[in-house]
Amino acid sequence: MADHISYSPTPGLSYDPSEDVYWDPEALQAEVDRTFEICHGCRMCFKYCDSFPDLFSFIDDRHDGDVRSVTATETAQVMDECFQCKLCEVQCPYTVRDGHDFQLDFPKLVHRFKAQQTRAEGLGLREKLLGDPDGTARLARASGGLANTLNSRSRIHRLFLEKALGIHRYKDLPTFARTTFTKWATGEGLVSDDPTDGEAVLFPTCYVEHNEPEVGRDTISVLQRNGVEITCEQGLVCCGMPAWESGDLEGLQARAATNLDRLEPHVDAGKKVLAINPTCSMMLRREYPGLVAPEDRERSAKIAEAVLDPSEFLWSIRDEDRFDTDFASTPGPVSYHAPCHLRAQAVGFRGRDLLRKIPGVKPSMTMECCGHDGTHAMKVEGFEASVRIGKKAFDGMASGGDGSAEVWATDCPLAALQFAQHADRRPLHPMTILARAYEPDGFPTPVETPDPGGPDNPSAPDSQVDPDNPIDENGAPS
Repeated sequence: MADHISYSPTPGLSYDPSEDVYWDPEALQAEVDRTFEICHGCRMCFKYCDSFPDLFSFIDDRHDGDVRSVTATETAQVMDECFQCKLCEVQCPYTVRDGHDFQLDFPKLVHRFKAQQTRAEGLGLREKLLGDPDGTARLARASGGLANTLNSRSRIHRLFLEKALGIHRYKDLPTFARTTFTKWATGEGLVSDDPTDGEAVLFPTCYVEHNEPEVGRDTISVLQRNGVEITCEQGLVCCGMPAWESGDLEGLQARAATNLDRLEPHVDAGKKVLAINPTCSMMLRREYPGLVAPEDRERSAKIAEAVLDPSEFLWSIRDEDRFDTDFASTPGPVSYHAPCHLRAQAVGFRGRDLLRKIPGVKPSMTMECCGHDGTHAMKVEGFEASVRIGKKAFDGMASGGDGSAEVWATDCPLAALQFAQHADRRPLHPMTILARAYEPDGFPTPVETPDPGGPDNPSAPDSQVDPDNPIDENGAPS
């Protein structure tokens, strides 16, 4: 048996790519050994992905408990099986966030591993393609709809994508909209040359920009209905998470710099930044400050303080006169999925809380990971695992409450795609549900008008705690 590995941080501890030690392979290996030793002894995160069960199996079954004997190939497998859901960091009792002496952050350790790997070996064609959603979308739109047709109907095309790029033949891929969200917003007069206009600026995210602009339109509709002076901005790009998944730090930093250039004038004017996708709000709020180029650190931290989820912002004005609860139709029971990257931000589930404001809605909540996680589910090596890992979420949504919910909800558009393929029902974004509920024909069931002579209908409770699904401040089951 090898000598005991100390749980205390090694001199090689670093989660900051601006530090030289971050790029030192020997320093990284020392931290990998330490982290693996702690995780092997704890085992709290066995259920989230394949990284931990395989790590424990390697150590127990192949190496007689000796962490240092884990091979480079085995280490790479553990790192590749992490799909950055962040739930291990949410649950871990030894984290940087909690100020623990061990200073663990397994997802950031994986990013460091992949960053060193990418610097040494470069990026493959698939990683370049999936890491550049904006460029891929431009090519798709240039095809005049052919890309959508081939992706959804052509077996030969999908076989080609699998063999040439490693994109699984059976994965339902996002469709590309003919008109981007920003083009629509410009036509609606929402893009102003003066960043001091309005009280908030929308960060639509590359998915809403290119794939589902209707989610952005619904978000604008709901915000305006509640008296929010919302504006949009030209030139925003992908938050960089798809590039960073593969360790492409330069790609991430270039995209971050562009977004900071566009958003900084709005934040300097006192505005909030509302990011629709939880992954993107997490990137802007939690990841950018420690990953952007050193010259961008100060302004990144400033912008991070201004970032909110749209539901989070709307919830913050719920006690103001402008907050609108004049709903005309109701979806009835709703099955709500809590996205992993929303849980990672520890801001509660305000989309779910807002849905409670609609008469007749009592959301039941599913906390399990859906398994999609960025581009992981699209890859040959990730597709089947994503379905297996997501099964608890699929089953949980189907049985939510008493199983009668006809409408499902999630704040994550990619999670909606995963549920649509593997659970046969596509959840709606909370903003879409709210937008429809304001309309008489939004849902088949009308909202009954209160009897003028009787007591008003009581408001939904403001608490973020669902008595059927209690959670703590980190978005974890209590």
